[in-house]
Amino acid sequence: MTLKGVGTGSLDERITGALVGAAVGDALGGPVEGYSPDQIAERHGGRVHGVVGPWNGDDWPTARPIAPYHKGDGHVTDDTLMTHALVRVYAGVRDHLDAYSVATHLVPDLMTTPRWIPELEAEALPLQRIFLAEKWLVARLHYGHVDPREAGSGNIVNCGAAMYMAPVGLVNAANPAGAYAEALDVAGAHQSSYGREAAGVFAAAVAAACAPGATPDSVVAACLSLAKDGTRDAVEAVCEVASRYTDFESALVPLRRAVAPYDTVGPDYRAPSLGARRPSRLHSIEELPVALGMLIVSGGDFRHAVLGSVNYGRDCDSIATMAGAVAGALGSTVPHDWAKTVAEASRLDLDAPARTLTEVTREIFARDVERRRAHEAAYATLTGTPCSG
Repeated sequence: MTLKGVGTGSLDERITGALVGAAVGDALGGPVEGYSPDQIAERHGGRVHGVVGPWNGDDWPTARPIAPYHKGDGHVTDDTLMTHALVRVYAGVRDHLDAYSVATHLVPDLMTTPRWIPELEAEALPLQRIFLAEKWLVARLHYGHVDPREAGSGNIVNCGAAMYMAPVGLVNAANPAGAYAEALDVAGAHQSSYGREAAGVFAAAVAAACAPGATPDSVVAACLSLAKDGTRDAVEAVCEVASRYTDFESALVPLRRAVAPYDTVGPDYRAPSLGARRPSRLHSIEELPVALGMLIVSGGDFRHAVLGSVNYGRDCDSIATMAGAVAGALGSTVPHDWAKTVAEASRLDLDAPARTLTEVTREIFARDVERRRAHEAAYATLTGTPCSG
C-alpha cells in the first residue's frame, strides 16, 4: 500500500485528495460500468489496473447500450460533472447550501452554460449529458416550480444525489453530523427515501475522513452513528463482511452477496427488477455500502480501494467516485499518473475546483464561528452566565 498517512494532511490536501480522487475513480470506472466482475475480467484479460479504453473499442460511437458516450481513455462521467457543478454553486453562494440553492444556482448552471463534456468530446450544456434522474432537477424545479425541499419526491431512487455530495462533506470537514444534515437538505431537491439518505451518509463519510487521525473504521463508525433504516443496515452488513478481507479480488463476490438483500436493482444490472429504485425504508442504494466496504478492505489505500470498486462492476463509476473521495480525504495518495491522464483526457483542471472549494470552506468556517459566538453571547445574556468566547 502507498498510504501517505491515514488521517493526515492539511485542509487543502484533504480537499484536493478528495476531489481529484473522486474524478480519477469516476474515470477508471466509466468504461466497465454495468458489467459483472467476470465480464470485466474476460473483456480485459484479467482485472483492470488503471485507465482502459472503451468497452467496444473503436465502435464506441455506435455500439449500444453505451453510444454515444466515449466512456474510457480517462474520460470522467456525469459524477464528476455534477461534483464540479456543486463546487461552482458553493463558489457563488459562499455559505452553506440548501435545497433552494440547487434551484437558484445549480439548475441554471446545468441549463445555460456550455462546458466541455469529455464523453461527448464536445462543448455542450451539462443538461445534455446528465442522466434522466438528474434531468429531473430541471423538469421539477425550472419547469414544474416545485418547492425545492420536496422536488426529489417521485424521482427514481438511485445514487444520483449521493454521487456528487463530496463537496458538502468537505465544506463540513471533520463535522460529519453537519455534513449529513446539509446534504439531506441539498439532496431533497433531487432525491427521496434511501437515495436522499445515501447523499447524507456519503457527505458524512467524507467529512469524517477529514478528521485528524481518521481511519476507515472511524469513517464507517461515523456513518453508522448517523445513517437510518436500510442504509444503515446495508453499510453495517457490507462493512462487517469487508473486515474479513484484505484484497479486493477475494472480496468481490462476498461484498455483492452482503449488499444484495438491500439492493432493489437485482442481479442483472442492465435489466432491473420491477421493484427497482422505488422508495423504501428497508432498502439502500448499492454504491455507498460497497464503496465503504472497499475502503475497509483496502485499509484506506486509494489505489486498492478504487481498483476494487472498479472491478466490482455494476455502477462502478459511482462506487469508485465515492471510494476515491473518501480515501483521498483520508490522506491516501492519488497516483499522479492516473490524475495526469484523466486531467489531460478530460480536458479538465482537476486541481482548480479543489482550490476554489478550499477558499470557500475557510470563509464558511469563519462565518460559522461568528454565528456561533453570536449565539453564545445571546444565550449568556438570556441565562446570566459568562460567555466562554
